[in-house]
Amino acid sequence: MTLTPLTAASVRLTPGPFESRRRRNREYLVSLQERNLLQNHLIEAGIGDQSWHLHPSQSSAADRGLDRHWGWETPGSLLRGHFLGHWMSAAAREVAVTGDAHLRAKLDAVLDGLERCQQEGDGEWVFSVPFGFLRRLAEGHEVWAPQYVIHKTLMGLVDAYRDLGDERALRIAHHASAALLRWAREFDTDAFEAILEVETGGMLEVWAELLDATAAGMYAELLERYFHRTLFDGLLAGRDMLTNLHANTTIPEVLGAARAYEVTGDPRWRAIVEAYWEWAVTRRGTFCTGGQTSGEIWTPPFAFASRRGEKTQEHCTVYNMIRLADVLFRWTGRPEYLDYIERNLYNGILAQQHPETGMVAYFLPLEGGAVKRWGTPTEDFWCCHGTLVQAHTRHSSLVFYRGEDGAITIAQYLSARAEFADAAGAADIEIELLGDAGHVGPDANAGEAGDLHRPSAWHVRVTLQTPDSSPRRVRLRVPEWVQGAPLITTSAPTHPAEGFLEVDHPGGRTEIEVAFPFAVRAVPIPDEPSTVAFVEGPVVLAGLCDREVALEGDVADPRSMLAVDNERQWNRWLTRYRTVGQAHAIRLIPLHEVTDASYSVYFPITPVRPR
Repeated sequence: MTLTPLTAASVRLTPGPFESRRRRNREYLVSLQERNLLQNHLIEAGIGDQSWHLHPSQSSAADRGLDRHWGWETPGSLLRGHFLGHWMSAAAREVAVTGDAHLRAKLDAVLDGLERCQQEGDGEWVFSVPFGFLRRLAEGHEVWAPQYVIHKTLMGLVDAYRDLGDERALRIAHHASAALLRWAREFDTDAFEAILEVETGGMLEVWAELLDATAAGMYAELLERYFHRTLFDGLLAGRDMLTNLHANTTIPEVLGAARAYEVTGDPRWRAIVEAYWEWAVTRRGTFCTGGQTSGEIWTPPFAFASRRGEKTQEHCTVYNMIRLADVLFRWTGRPEYLDYIERNLYNGILAQQHPETGMVAYFLPLEGGAVKRWGTPTEDFWCCHGTLVQAHTRHSSLVFYRGEDGAITIAQYLSARAEFADAAGAADIEIELLGDAGHVGPDANAGEAGDLHRPSAWHVRVTLQTPDSSPRRVRLRVPEWVQGAPLITTSAPTHPAEGFLEVDHPGGRTEIEVAFPFAVRAVPIPDEPSTVAFVEGPVVLAGLCDREVALEGDVADPRSMLAVDNERQWNRWLTRYRTVGQAHAIRLIPLHEVTDASYSVYFPITPVRPR
C-alpha cells in the first residue's frame, strides 16, 4: 500500500492546540529581520553592512547589533548561518499552507540576498561558511560540521522550490552544487568515506531532491558518492550501528536514503531505511514520551533507567524521527508508525515548545525534579531552534493521506479541514475534537450541561461531503492506547480493518462520530519495571514536584495512586490528576503544558504496605 499526504494548500488546521502553536511559530518567523537572517551569508560574500561599523553615538540599538542573531549564529561560530536554511524551509511551508503574503515577501527578500551573494561572488558559492572549511575537513583537521551548515542552505532553497515552485531558488541551489561536486571528485572512495564520518546533515537528501527536480546526472553521481558505507553496510548486514552513536548525525542520512529510494526506485536504499527503523525503534524501545536519546546519543536497546537526566530527548531527533515514521507509513500503511508520530507530537514537539514565547527546549529532561531550559528569540539558535520552526509548519501534512484507490486515511486526530479534488471527484472533509477528552456539551447556563464528570474517551467527529455520485472510503486510525472497542456512530456502512475503522461513504454528506475510550496507564522503564510514568491516551503526565518522589500502590492499577483533579473550567474539560494515599500530595498535568515549573515524569512504585 502506498499513500500520499494531501497537498499542503488543501489542508488547514482549525482552532485547537496545534493551530495555536502554529500561529505562535508564524509570529516568530515573521519577527526576524531579513538582514539578520542573512548576516553570515553577506559577511562571507564580502558584502558590507555599514550598520556594523557605526559609532555608538550615530546608531540606534538595532544598528549596534542588539537585535542581531547570536549564539550559534554569531559571526565566527563554526555553525554560523545554519538557521537561515531552517527558516526558509519553514517559511516556504507556511506560505504553501496558508498563502501568507507577508511571509512570502520576506522569503523573496531572503532569496534576493542569497542571489546577490552568489552573483557578486564566483557565481556558485552561496554559503555562510568559507570553502576552506571543506579543505580542513578533508585534511582531517577539527572543524565543526561544515556540510551540516551547507545542507541547511541547500535544503531551504530546495524546499522553496518544492513547496512554492520557486525556480530561482532551484537555480541558486543548482549553481551552488557545482562547486561541491568538483570538491567531492577530488577524493577516491576511501578518502571520501573518511569525510563522511563527520556530520553531513541531510546532504544525501538534497542530492535526491535535486535529482528529482532536474534529472541532472551530477546528482546521481553525488548520491553514490554520499553512500555512507560504514553506516549503511553495517545496517544491511543486520548489525546494531546505533548504540552510543550521535543520533542526529545518522537520522538525516537515512532520510536521504528514503528519498533516494523514492526518486531512483533502487531497493537497496529502502532496505537501509527499514533496517535503521528496526534498530532505532523496534529493537531499542523508547522512553514513555516516544523519544530515545540521552546526551544526543542513542540509548542501548531497552536500557533507559541509567540514561534519564537533564539532556534526554533532543528536539532534532524527535522531529527527524517523526519524518522517518511518516515515510514508512506512506510506504506501508501500517498504523504503528502513526502511533509513534502521535506520541512524539504531544510529548516532544508540543512539550518542547513554550506555549507563550514559542521558543524551544533543546532537550526534554526526564530526571526527577527536572526543569525545561528555553531558548531565546535571538541569543541561542541551537540546532533544535531550527527544527522547531520547521516542525510547527508541518502539522497539517500529517493528518490526511490518500491511497491509490482514492480512500482517505485519517492518520492523526488534529482539528483540521481539507478541501481537494482528484480523479474520484471533489471532497470536503473536517475533523472536530469534541472537547479535550470528550464531549463537553452546551454551557450550563444555556440548558443541559452535558456529562457530569470528565469523560473517559476522546470524542471525534468527522464530516465528509462529496457530490452525490462520488462515494469514498474513509479509514480512521484506532490508536494503540484505546481501552476496549471504539464506539462509532454513523449512517454509512462500517467495518474494522487492521488498526483502522473503515467507513464507506456513499456520496453526499456523511457524519461519523467515534469515541476512543482511554484509561490512565502506568508505563514502566523497560529495564526498571518498578519505575513508571503515567500516560493518558498519548499524553504523558508530569508531576509538579522538585525531586523524584516514590509512590506506594499497585503498578497494574494506577487508580490506586491517582484521582481526577480540577476536571472542569467553563466549557472545557481539563486533564488533571492528583496523587491519593501518599505521604506527599502531587498534582499531575500534561507534560506539554509544563512551562517553567519543576516536574517529574517517572515515579518509583513500592507495593502497598500492610497497615
